[in-house]
Amino acid sequence: MTPADRAFLTGLFEAAVAAADPAQALAAHLPEPPKGRTVVIGAGKGAAQLAAAFERLWPHPLEGVVVTRYGYACPTRAIRVLEAAHPVPDAAGLAATEALRQAVQGLGSDDLVVALICGGGSALLPSPPGDLTLADEAALNRALLASGAPISVMNAIRKQVSGIKGGRLALECHPARLVTLVVSDVPGDDPAQVASGPTVPDASSRAAARALVKAWRIDLPPRLAAWLEGEAGAAPDPADPRFAGHQLRVIASARLSLEAAAARAAAQGVPAVILSDAIEGEARDVARVHAAIAREVALRDRPFRRPVVILSGGETTVTLRGAGGKGGRNSEFLLAFALAAEGVPVAALAADTDGIDGSEANAGAFASGDSAARLRGLGQDPAALLAGHDAYNAFAALGDLFSPGPTGTNVNDFRALLLR
Repeated sequence: MTPADRAFLTGLFEAAVAAADPAQALAAHLPEPPKGRTVVIGAGKGAAQLAAAFERLWPHPLEGVVVTRYGYACPTRAIRVLEAAHPVPDAAGLAATEALRQAVQGLGSDDLVVALICGGGSALLPSPPGDLTLADEAALNRALLASGAPISVMNAIRKQVSGIKGGRLALECHPARLVTLVVSDVPGDDPAQVASGPTVPDASSRAAARALVKAWRIDLPPRLAAWLEGEAGAAPDPADPRFAGHQLRVIASARLSLEAAAARAAAQGVPAVILSDAIEGEARDVARVHAAIAREVALRDRPFRRPVVILSGGETTVTLRGAGGKGGRNSEFLLAFALAAEGVPVAALAADTDGIDGSEANAGAFASGDSAARLRGLGQDPAALLAGHDAYNAFAALGDLFSPGPTGTNVNDFRALLLR
């Protein structure tokens, strides 16, 4: 991959992230000020940046608390920023959940609650129901992450094993006016799915959650399976009158970010096409489809003519097969892509728009049609690395990790394939 191609792809990622900038996204969606107090709550990997931006834009007194991932905090004036673990919840997340609850207690109808919700909030807001414990909720997250189930399936199950998700936090805000502002990181931009919808109810049921566990063969510990068999603590009905008047707005999404990246490419003389902003599926399978498209373009100029940059978003999954190495879904996508597109004159970038791919410090990586051959030249077996879910170390060996750091937003995965 040439330095020019790397710079071009990096510029597209930066355009996508800029389109989801918290200040820009919030400015057009500020609610009417209340007669009483303004309380801001929030959760997600971009929650601190959203809170800071809201403070700058809101010309009235406010207070509140948000929770974000360790290392993702930023300075704020009046809104407390707490940090907790992601993707497996910890005790700090449990304390943060209680802090959000306390922030909305005792409010009246003249007060306003603004909920700033973005991706990552599911793990950051643990609230084990009934006699379940934090260890049980952590075990649930580990089982879901290992299953390869799409985010919609994982969130439908999480909502049935929580005391705060699935709209439950919204009920605790009543009778205050509630406005939820969502930065969507889920395919299809359903706000009830983002962070498992702490302030947004949906019609998912306990029976549906049990069916999803069975369909996806999710290996739940006995205590969790027993909880799902009962009906105690079921998610609230969306028709509950306490949800009446709740205002809900999606202020940033993968669609808007991909369109911004396409515009940046066009301004540099490279036509762009967007396959979809809602692609789901096993990362390595999605990679093979993208590789097949790239190969067809390179050989026959169809379905798109060169030069072209092919963009896509959504959220892939990785089903762990035995002990895994290091790397997230974007790195795994790229390693599978590099194998399937070997010999194709293509330059690719895949990265998580929050700046972190999985549990490592990189957002993703760069790959090209010669990445697999370069790995072999270093004495590495790319197929074995893929089988061991060790894409991080593969791209680290090549010097092709992409590590912009936390971006302050999160609109899911970003993929770009450049064919000159």
